[in-house]
Amino acid sequence: MRTIVEAQLFATNRRSRQVGVGILMAASVVAIVGAHSFAGSWNDGSRLATVESLIDRHTWVIDRSIFVDVPTSDGSRGGSPYPTDDANLRMGTSDKVYINGHFYSDKPPVPALLLAAWYQVLQSTTGLRAKETPDRFCYWMTVGSSGVAFVAAVASIFALCARLGLSLPLQVLVTASFGLSTVAPAYSRHVNQHILLLAVVAALLLYLQPRAEESHGSGIPASRLFAIGALAGLGYTIDLGAGPILVVCTLGIVLYRRARVSTAAYFLSAVAPWVVLHHAVIYSIGGTWQPLNASPESLAWAGSPFDRSNMTGVWHHSREHVIVYAAALLFGKRGFLGHNLPLLLAVATASSWRREDDEYPEIVFAGLFCLTIWLLYAALSSNYSGVALSIRWFVPMLAPGYFVLAVLLRNRPGYCIDFLVLSGFGAIIGLLGWYYGPWAKHILPLYWPLQAGALISWATCSRLRRASRWPAVRTSRVSRHQ
Repeated sequence: MRTIVEAQLFATNRRSRQVGVGILMAASVVAIVGAHSFAGSWNDGSRLATVESLIDRHTWVIDRSIFVDVPTSDGSRGGSPYPTDDANLRMGTSDKVYINGHFYSDKPPVPALLLAAWYQVLQSTTGLRAKETPDRFCYWMTVGSSGVAFVAAVASIFALCARLGLSLPLQVLVTASFGLSTVAPAYSRHVNQHILLLAVVAALLLYLQPRAEESHGSGIPASRLFAIGALAGLGYTIDLGAGPILVVCTLGIVLYRRARVSTAAYFLSAVAPWVVLHHAVIYSIGGTWQPLNASPESLAWAGSPFDRSNMTGVWHHSREHVIVYAAALLFGKRGFLGHNLPLLLAVATASSWRREDDEYPEIVFAGLFCLTIWLLYAALSSNYSGVALSIRWFVPMLAPGYFVLAVLLRNRPGYCIDFLVLSGFGAIIGLLGWYYGPWAKHILPLYWPLQAGALISWATCSRLRRASRWPAVRTSRVSRHQ
């Protein structure tokens, strides 16, 4: 009998590995085919300007970058790295700060430093130079950053579903929904920090789950604490809004699992190098420990579209307006939940979570992570994240949202029909978002009819489930220790 069980488990694991390879290949195709060969906004232009300057001129100064001093399209210098029909980009990126007589990118420096290493590898092996072939440069920088991050995020969600004990069909369903029915594929098409942080958060959630030979009460091994700390530290350098929140929430989880000084020491020793590197670079450029664009003086250059009245990080609201603005960030025409419809199910079932769930601490901290980011940007922004698809600051929230959904569907499989309906409508929005890309300048076509159709269909299915044999009852979990 034991031999039969072991054979069945081996066959199941083999099928899971084969499906995982297939998912990895599909995500890679999306990343490779979807990557654009141009910078589509000030945002990615600013990041790429730093990458080009670091390798080609060995400086953080971006004054001479083709993304700032944009060449004409006469072919003499390879042409413009931006779409030629976008008048807003002809003068180069405006996401920059002016310090001591020079322009610098206002984006976090460490991700640009890592991407510069990728550019150096390509330049050493293929001779790639940004000013000569800006299209190739933009394409390969996108594939090497956002494309890789998208594949990593999808792979982490699939592995996370397996670690949580979902059946193979549910693993595929949740992963496919994450990769198709959200804004994640759209953000794989251009260089940006938001999908990078999404990949980090997804990997963190995976590493926080115990393996088959472990239990939740045994704590986290030191080797994995170092990996978790390194991921959290990298997240800190990617986004100075969500990054610090991620570090605090992750520390809370590891201490909840085992509240010891050594636990915090292992974790923080892996976080520290990333934090030190980030602030050391910032200080070497601007002589400050805070983000470069946090100072109104650094934005006061001729023609700057930013000042204290519209810069992020400053309170801009009346008491009544902040409530409306906060709600619109989630439910308005650019609302995050409206562009990621499956997350509505996680929000709707939030009151049903119980303390006896093994993953309850992660669920609580996932909720706190998302709630804090939402409230932070609701209070300290006023521009709905600028020209972008939905709210770009919230893209990392997809990982904790799908973690909650995975646990929900494992425990209450009756909700699968709700999830399928929302994912189906979400796939249409996801496809439209992928087509227009992360820097969409207008609301997606059919956005409101799709919202209405999704909500009506979801309500109908929920009513049928309650009135028929589709009860969303709790079921015994599939053991992760099989």
